Amino acid sequence: MELINSETWIGLDIDIKGEIYEGVLQKNAEDVKGGAGQYFTPRALIPAIVEVMQPQLGQRICDPACGTGGFFLVAYNFIKNNYKLDKDQRHFLNNKTFKGADVADGVVRLCAMNLYLHGIAGDDSPVEAKDSLMTDSGDRFELILTNPPFGKKSSITVFNESGKADKEKISYRRDDFWTTTSNKQLNFLQHVKTLLQINGKAAVVVPDNVLFEGGAGEIIRKKLLHECDVHTLLRLPTGIFYAQGVKANVLFFDRKPASATPWTKKLWIYDFRTNQHFTLKTNTLRSENLQDFIQSFNPNNRHERQENERFRVFSYEELIQRDKVSLDIFWLKDDSLEDSDNLPAPDVLALEIAEDLGAALELFQGISENLEIKLENNAVTESL
Repeated sequence: MELINSETWIGLDIDIKGEIYEGVLQKNAEDVKGGAGQYFTPRALIPAIVEVMQPQLGQRICDPACGTGGFFLVAYNFIKNNYKLDKDQRHFLNNKTFKGADVADGVVRLCAMNLYLHGIAGDDSPVEAKDSLMTDSGDRFELILTNPPFGKKSSITVFNESGKADKEKISYRRDDFWTTTSNKQLNFLQHVKTLLQINGKAAVVVPDNVLFEGGAGEIIRKKLLHECDVHTLLRLPTGIFYAQGVKANVLFFDRKPASATPWTKKLWIYDFRTNQHFTLKTNTLRSENLQDFIQSFNPNNRHERQENERFRVFSYEELIQRDKVSLDIFWLKDDSLEDSDNLPAPDVLALEIAEDLGAALELFQGISENLEIKLENNAVTESL
């Protein structure tokens, strides 16, 4: 508040206002204990995602877990810099292009101010405070860019047609979901599929458990590979998120019309994790670190891609035959496992150990939650 109050905002250009506020948000995110780090996607990652997705003028763009609005700002600048806009087009870009939501009221206020200071939406904020998973609004979008919140725990459980009891008293029913699960990321993946219009495109940040978890995870991956063209997976390095214990990926897919045969023919995986070591302070992720991924993705014609050391292609037949249809695939040799002289710095090693332990704890918590729900469901069934 002191940083904001000390500026003479009236005399500043709108781009400068926006940059100052974005800088304040990032500074706040760095305060791990009290800041907004859990809502803050690494700023070097967002431009890379937007560049390969190439948002177009006239598209409606959604982020159902918008945080402080990072995806909106970069997509806005991408469109503004790549198109000559007349008055009507500028009005559409500023007022009708973006739609977002976040479950945290305070973060929605931060996002609304961030967009306003960048000249987006004016008096009518395109973001609202709500639980995106609660219901299908019926709205559909050409492009979805999102980084749903990490952590598997949720105070609610999604219900599909089968209708199961929840240990919490809060529940909602989603007939459009493929299966019922208490895993938030799996629910967001199903929600994103619903929000996409036919031939709409999505880029979703997901933790590793979404790639390999059994049960509902396996069902959702099978359905996603069948009903969508799941064409690219970017495996992200550790040490780039403010939230601890995170191993994440970006999943790129297009929604397609109903079909008897699977839409996914090939999944290209870019391994940007193996032998890559970043930290939030001393060795931060920078935009240039992602240039090889952007070139490999080949956004102008992704059907003319070439394999390289970090970029491999896997057929639908290979994927569907894997145990639990796991997409957790890697092939590069981890040098730190082979050569003790190649070990990363002690602080990086300690961070990676902490992240592994955090991820394991999340997994065990999810298993515990599922067991509790099953036991309570059995108890309810027996009482009836």
